[in-house]
Amino acid sequence: AVALEADLKLGEQISHLQRGFEAAYRQRFSFLLEGRALILDSVVVEVMGARTEDAGQPLALDAPVNSGAHPEIAQSVRMFAEGAWQQAALLRREKIGIGQSIIGPAIVVEETATTVIEPGWRASMSPRGDLVLDRAIPRPHQVAVGTQADPVMLEIFNNLFMSIAEQMGYRLQNTAHSVNIKERLDFSCAVFDAQGNLVANAPHMPVHLGSMGASVQAVIQDNAGNLHRGDVFVLNDPYAGGTHLPDITVITPVFDEAGHQILFYVGSRGHHADVGGITPGSMPPDSRQIDDEGVLITNFRLVSNGQMREAQFRELLSTARYPARNIDQNLADLRAQIAANEKGREELLRMVRHFGLDVVQAYMGYVQDNAEESVRRVIGVLSDGQFTMPLDNGAVLRVRISVDRNTRSALIDFTGTSEQQPNNFNAPLAVTMAAVLYVFRTLVDDEIPMNAGCLKPIEVRVPLGSMLNPRYPAAVVAGNVETSQCITNCLYGALGVMASGQPTMNNFTFGNATYQYYETVAGGSGAGGRFDETGALCGGFDGTSVVQTHMTNSRLTDPEVLELRFPVRLESYEIRHGSGGNGRWRGGDGGIRRIRFLEPMTASMLSNGRIHPAFGLGGGQPGAAGRNLVVRNDGSIQELAHADRAELAAGEQFVIESPGGGGFGEVQDARK
Repeated sequence: AVALEADLKLGEQISHLQRGFEAAYRQRFSFLLEGRALILDSVVVEVMGARTEDAGQPLALDAPVNSGAHPEIAQSVRMFAEGAWQQAALLRREKIGIGQSIIGPAIVVEETATTVIEPGWRASMSPRGDLVLDRAIPRPHQVAVGTQADPVMLEIFNNLFMSIAEQMGYRLQNTAHSVNIKERLDFSCAVFDAQGNLVANAPHMPVHLGSMGASVQAVIQDNAGNLHRGDVFVLNDPYAGGTHLPDITVITPVFDEAGHQILFYVGSRGHHADVGGITPGSMPPDSRQIDDEGVLITNFRLVSNGQMREAQFRELLSTARYPARNIDQNLADLRAQIAANEKGREELLRMVRHFGLDVVQAYMGYVQDNAEESVRRVIGVLSDGQFTMPLDNGAVLRVRISVDRNTRSALIDFTGTSEQQPNNFNAPLAVTMAAVLYVFRTLVDDEIPMNAGCLKPIEVRVPLGSMLNPRYPAAVVAGNVETSQCITNCLYGALGVMASGQPTMNNFTFGNATYQYYETVAGGSGAGGRFDETGALCGGFDGTSVVQTHMTNSRLTDPEVLELRFPVRLESYEIRHGSGGNGRWRGGDGGIRRIRFLEPMTASMLSNGRIHPAFGLGGGQPGAAGRNLVVRNDGSIQELAHADRAELAAGEQFVIESPGGGGFGEVQDARK
């Protein structure tokens, strides 16, 4: 009977632990995994108590016995509180008796500390001699902010919205599994209004952020009338706002507290190490159609009413023509993305409780209106321009910018750009729009979040069937990472403001059946000019050496982590001195990165700028072209094409020489 009673108590305790764990798990991730056993990995026990002889006795402070309701006040002093100077009581702690209390403003001093009692707070001496603070007077009723635009509140909400996206990013980084997301930070988080318009983002990956709104709107359209609290959607479809297949987007609708009305959306997009395709890492240099690049995910309901549909998602990833190679890692990172979205949902609802729904929704509109006005001010000093930029694969980008200063609007016309390519350098329309959004946001000096308002003054024309607006099932993996870089450089060239940075991200992927890894390698940024309010050149700046430029913002994995997680050795990483273009202002230098493989691997390189380097502007010189090299065990060197792959044996090296940036201004005017 005693054993049975003990078993029952243990069962109750385990059940209590399980309920607590599930509540905490649901709070962080917003779903539960059905049918999963819980593993008790470690137990921490904390015991608090006091020795019998000390119980109920004062501490060493030896507080005096209560000699009245209020303690003795030493003197009255001035204290700054609640935005104004006020008279405050100054007390010595050793003079406060047990049970005595005082309401602030007051200051309590002792030999080793000073305690400030704010107005409305009370300090009391406990029987143990502890100075206990509690709220004595309720906070005054706060006047509503109101729904009329206020410059101060606009700045506050700009930062609040961006802060929510940043907090989402911290949670994603902390809970992710893959090196790509946890170490390289190849992810983005953002907040959207009820229509799916981008409101604010953290300073993550520009190519993700400018295109994610189209993914949110695709989910809204495809699930009209069938969205419920507790639902989470997943997609990577480049023809529905995606960038390329490794970038998987997780979208969560944010319902009101009652679960009836969708107020906002939050989204996170992360680059997964592998989603299938013909090469490990899902970045094949020779893909010809979208299926070659991995598993296409369109509008998949990953969480339904708070329950994760893991089995169905596993089936999707494992039954494609070229299935994913590490589904457990995919799911681990997706759980982290869901958790990041849950953080965004929590903070948005907290904001609604504090300010009121009408105020939050009004300022979501105002931050977009402010971004629109900021871009219109910039457009008002721009001039018409056009530019043509060749790519290493023979394709050409053409853009014409027409400025209407009366309406402070601009037309961006990509007519004349090459037709849809048989290779994978086709950029989905969402990527093209992201590049345009990025460029015009960078022209604004004000601290505003990049959002949908930046595009309102701009009309963008992209011919359907061109490489910047391809038809399904065109391959697009390099369009996201390579063509997007070229679009930004081409736009800066047409605007005449900055020479080309490296026209590539230097996408390096290696892997086998066990390991898959992807990174982008930094190069030189372009030099540029500074212009006054009339558009006249009034200065300039040099490019930066070995930096991630424009549409990428990832960092490199720490060498220790890289070598711990993968069978490779980072032999060296150095500045490629002299590779930046000359000019009045010089372009930044590229870098040289050498990686040795410790077991056989397939290495792939997707790049540009190996034939056509970064262009100079205003008389500046181009930067040096990049190179992709394989150093064999016999000492021979094999030079690879701009989009190529190779099989490497253990001991062989892959060397990346990244391009330098272009120079700006006439060389003869260069500073000595």
